[in-house]
Amino acid sequence: MNIPFEPTLLGYAINVHLILEYLAFFIAFRYYVLLRRNSEDSIDSKNRLSIILGAAIGALIGSRLIGYLENPLVEFTLPNLIQLVNSKTIMGGLFGGLLGVELAKKIIGEKVSSGDLFVFPIIAGIFIGRIGCFLSGIKEFTYGRATTSIFGMDLGDGLLRHPTSLYELVFLIGLFLFLKRIKSYLSLANGDLYKLFMLIYFGFRFCIEFLKPNVFYTFGLSTIQLLCIICWLYYGKTIARFLSNSKK
Repeated sequence: MNIPFEPTLLGYAINVHLILEYLAFFIAFRYYVLLRRNSEDSIDSKNRLSIILGAAIGALIGSRLIGYLENPLVEFTLPNLIQLVNSKTIMGGLFGGLLGVELAKKIIGEKVSSGDLFVFPIIAGIFIGRIGCFLSGIKEFTYGRATTSIFGMDLGDGLLRHPTSLYELVFLIGLFLFLKRIKSYLSLANGDLYKLFMLIYFGFRFCIEFLKPNVFYTFGLSTIQLLCIICWLYYGKTIARFLSNSKK
């Protein structure tokens, strides 16, 4: 199989990445519905729907905004505006969704943490989406720098590059199993599982960004890495509490 993987059906090119993105949303949502059905959700259905709506709007805005800031455009031409609309990143979606949820909860007056039910569906969705990123090769800005290591792969431009999407797939499997084990063996406060997921995933993305050919840097860091730092600062009190509990 060649990368980018571009199959055709009845003479029409199939956008595998787009199909897998839609599949990721569908499976993640069905997984969430299954988890909610088999668990005791302390948030009523009306408020939960408002929270999901807040998450969706926040994720949409955040994914586009951070996607744009990864490759900022100077001229506002029609092609550039189209590129802006199509630019998106899961990192912006996650953090934007978090802010959207917090805003929605303030509006409806919901005090209960709401993120734990989303953790495993989100991981499943990212996993499926990353398969699409890998199959798209250099057509998606998720590929790595050129490398001479044994892990190098030709992703469509004749150069051996770090297959960072594959690295992330392996990481996501480990993260899924780790959080499952944590959930089974430790008594976590409501909302802590989601916070732990965010901290670990954003930590991973901070590190793997060094393997990508980023162009626009501030203080020697990429836009995604700066967002990771913002996320850690947002969860500063949580980090301090986790460290304090680990010492005990």
